[in-house]
Amino acid sequence: MDFLTNLGTGFGVALTVTNLLYCFVGVLLGTLVGVLPGIGPVTTVAMLLPFSFTLPPESALIMLAGIYYGAQYGGSTTAILVNIPGEASSVVTTIDGHKMALAGRAGPALGIAALGSFFAGCVATVLIVVAAPPLAAIALSFGPAEYFSLMVCGLVAAIVLARGSVVKALGMMVLGLMFGLVGTDINSGIRRFTFGFRGLADGIEFVALSMAVYGLADIALNLEKKEENVEVHSRIGRVWPTWADIRHCIPAILRGTGLGSVLGVLPGGGALLAAFAAYTLEKKVAKKPRSFGDGDIRGVAAPESANNAGAQTSFIPMLTLGIPSNPTMAMMIGAMMIHGISPGPRVMTDRPGLFWGLIVSMWLGNLMLVILNLPLIGMWVKLLRMPYRLLYPSIVVFCCIGTYTVNSNLFDVYVMAFFAVFGYVCVKLECEPAPLILGFVLGPMMEENLRRSLLISRGDAMVFVQEPISLFFLIVAAGLLLVVALPGIRRTREEAMQE
Repeated sequence: MDFLTNLGTGFGVALTVTNLLYCFVGVLLGTLVGVLPGIGPVTTVAMLLPFSFTLPPESALIMLAGIYYGAQYGGSTTAILVNIPGEASSVVTTIDGHKMALAGRAGPALGIAALGSFFAGCVATVLIVVAAPPLAAIALSFGPAEYFSLMVCGLVAAIVLARGSVVKALGMMVLGLMFGLVGTDINSGIRRFTFGFRGLADGIEFVALSMAVYGLADIALNLEKKEENVEVHSRIGRVWPTWADIRHCIPAILRGTGLGSVLGVLPGGGALLAAFAAYTLEKKVAKKPRSFGDGDIRGVAAPESANNAGAQTSFIPMLTLGIPSNPTMAMMIGAMMIHGISPGPRVMTDRPGLFWGLIVSMWLGNLMLVILNLPLIGMWVKLLRMPYRLLYPSIVVFCCIGTYTVNSNLFDVYVMAFFAVFGYVCVKLECEPAPLILGFVLGPMMEENLRRSLLISRGDAMVFVQEPISLFFLIVAAGLLLVVALPGIRRTREEAMQE
């Protein structure tokens, strides 16, 4: 009965005219940023954070979530038609998807990508419905020590799974933790690390940091690239795949959905890791592996199913534990904080309409995406011909206006400009910004739980190893660091990330 009651609450929230509208806006924007190379969901969510402040919390989160999983759909369009992945998780789709387009089978490739994505999104949403309540119930029994150790484990896992050097990822995470400490100490009221700037009294503005690192820094990198004329294969043909194609792809879709659902929960995993892993698995188990790379439709079905499943199950740790598994989930937590909502297991009990309304909106959003994407392929093709130089000025203006409107403070715009330069330098040095954002979001919560634990234990640090759950998370974190430090595993990891 609780299950039906919860779903009834969710449908009551998600089916309002306002929330249906914002769900539609979210998936439409998500598809758009997925189609246009150079603009990702993280940048778009960061730019819309100030706007979400003016909306009800339910509408804001429904829209931002739609942008994230909608981008996974849009990314496949450019990957297949142009051989340019609009979204990072669509890189694998280019291998077989574009070969199908060159062979005159762009329509079936786009169709199977949409169907696989829809199926995977629906299954992943069911998993959220099933897994979220017990996880939240367990998390409600956590004390400060358990929460601190859980966050340490999550950050370590994000470092291990981050692309590039582990040392650089660790350094970025530590920088994020340090940036999160800037501002006024809640316990003593003393300003710390503000360097005399009054504008930093309340800390570094999350919107300014996220827009700078993911918006302005990306613009600078994209402008460095030579703009090429995009050759679009406009001969799409029949979009709906044949029954033989669907039957051939069913095992690949099922395997991709299952693998993506598991990997999406991991910190630092999400859609990108799921897509690569699903394609690799499919090549290993396929009866005709040599056909992969030459236009095998399973090479489209598996990664597209996996990246959508991974995108949606990444909401599980964010909704139940308050732990972001990727930068977009960190943005979602930032949106919740802007609305005065403390992320974690109490969201389910304190704000059931928000929690279940967001989950139900994912079903509705996936249905909207199938209806939207297939008929509008012609429009997306025309958008691909839009030069990037016409897009970036509006992005810069939008970032500046959005950052200013959060607090009506010009100092935040200067902060954004500083971190734009900082983010650009970091990316040029091959330092991934994701651990920085995760550390920045989790830093204040880690500090709060650390100090609470030490206050309760009267300064005894052994409290973190005396509590069984806390000890378990710390052992897992230490094990991950030790494993990745082994030369053989480190070399394999670097080769996989490079590939």
